[in-house]
Amino acid sequence: MATANMDRVTASGRRSHHPLCAVGAVLIGSFLVGFQTRLFSIGLADLKGHFSLSFDEGAWLSTAANAPQILIAPAVVWLAVTFGVRRILCLPSLIFALICIIIPFVRDFETLLVLHVLQALLLGLFIPATIIVILRNLPQPWWLPALAIYAFRSAFTSNFGVSLVGSYVQNLGWEWLYWQGTILAPIMGLFAYFGAPDEPVSRDALTRADWGGMILLGSGLALVYVGLDQGNRLDWSSSGIVMATLAGGLALIVAFFINESVIAEPWASARVIMSRNLILLFATTTLFLLSSQSNSLLLPNFLTVVAALRPEQMGPLFVNYVAIPLFVLTIIAVLLLRRIDARIVLAMGLTAFACAALLGTTLTQQWRLVDFEVLALLQAIGHAFTFISIIVFTFANVDRTKAVAAAAYIQVLRLGSAELGLALLSTWLRIREQIHSHYLGQHVASGDPAVVKRLAQLKAHFAPDFTGAAAKRSLSALATTIQKEAYTLAYIDGFWLSFWAAIGALLLVAMMKAAQPGPFTPTPSPRHGGDAANRNRRAS
Repeated sequence: MATANMDRVTASGRRSHHPLCAVGAVLIGSFLVGFQTRLFSIGLADLKGHFSLSFDEGAWLSTAANAPQILIAPAVVWLAVTFGVRRILCLPSLIFALICIIIPFVRDFETLLVLHVLQALLLGLFIPATIIVILRNLPQPWWLPALAIYAFRSAFTSNFGVSLVGSYVQNLGWEWLYWQGTILAPIMGLFAYFGAPDEPVSRDALTRADWGGMILLGSGLALVYVGLDQGNRLDWSSSGIVMATLAGGLALIVAFFINESVIAEPWASARVIMSRNLILLFATTTLFLLSSQSNSLLLPNFLTVVAALRPEQMGPLFVNYVAIPLFVLTIIAVLLLRRIDARIVLAMGLTAFACAALLGTTLTQQWRLVDFEVLALLQAIGHAFTFISIIVFTFANVDRTKAVAAAAYIQVLRLGSAELGLALLSTWLRIREQIHSHYLGQHVASGDPAVVKRLAQLKAHFAPDFTGAAAKRSLSALATTIQKEAYTLAYIDGFWLSFWAAIGALLLVAMMKAAQPGPFTPTPSPRHGGDAANRNRRAS
């Protein structure tokens, strides 16, 4: 029954009693999740200081603030169809606001963990539910622009969040890393209340619910997420916790697929994604999310670790050359998707990421903000064209009669692939930095003429201010220079990994077939058979 209902509303698009309010809920809900996640990751160093947390406690707090999102996200579309969008957005938004008010006043670590877990569970509701607001409550012509807003928020919040963290910490206070949610969440709930119709609970869907499948998939993915998030810090196979969470999570996921294959009415049968285009698209998305880490991880980390900049200092680069251009680039992407195949727009975005990564391989220790401007602008093009194309092409290839099941896998891909890319690149950077430090160290030997000369120059530089400690200062400065060079070489390797991920994704796009005509495929020109295509679209 739930799937049939979903089919009816996604086939034609149903207007809510206040559709602009539904658009507001889409905008605010997606931006809330993006900002809250990004602000926490960028501001974690400040939060550890204010909460008096150790390094390990900060790492576990980060995991607690993210892993529960993937626990609940796969089931949210089913929950929205069964209980209605109002019920899963309105009251949770108020609870979320209350938690955001409380957290800054907590000092007990265990309580802090619990509150972040609850906060993450609620965040896991908001993003998948906003897609349902689009497809169930907006007229069909509005779908593409609304989905573009959903795609836009990911890159915008990631890049604008860097500057926002600095502004909060320096001007308003670190508490606003949480308190912004107390303003945005109730507004989102209010918009959802007026924008989404009041729907009855589907009793039939509840009685036939595949609770076992939902619990197995959500729990398994959450455990895998924990293992990936902690793996780099705890050195993977050296940690019993990492191995236990990864093995346990994979076992639960295998049990989920077994469950879906044997029960009479599976919630998310794997058969719904067993098509050539969707398999290729899911693999492309994984590579895209790895390549896009060049923007969300490599750039800010290099500027923090090597250039020693704070968020408020590096913020203008991400705002002026990524966040602001995204407004224009997203509009261009929507116009292109209405006219040409999504695969072409997707290839354009991936090419931009590949060019940005290739430019990043010329990185040097002396690079500063101005040197990253072209690279950041290319990343903005990549974000604007790639993510929206993936969303549109996914919906163009999904069987609308199985939309609820397909949505579960889409949410898994959105969160799981991002964490996989982050874990892979973080581990790659750590290993490459260790390798480069080792080889650089072999060329810096005591008594070497070049080393002696450089130490003498540094000693002369420090002598006026550090008369008795100039020698120690010179040694420390030389060691810092070597370490920064090792980090720089590691980031160059990271950009190479990003480049090859984008190239791999382009090869997969080349193997995709065109989607069947429908609401998510471009409108052909009448000169090229547009009338016949429109008749086919109406028939489908």
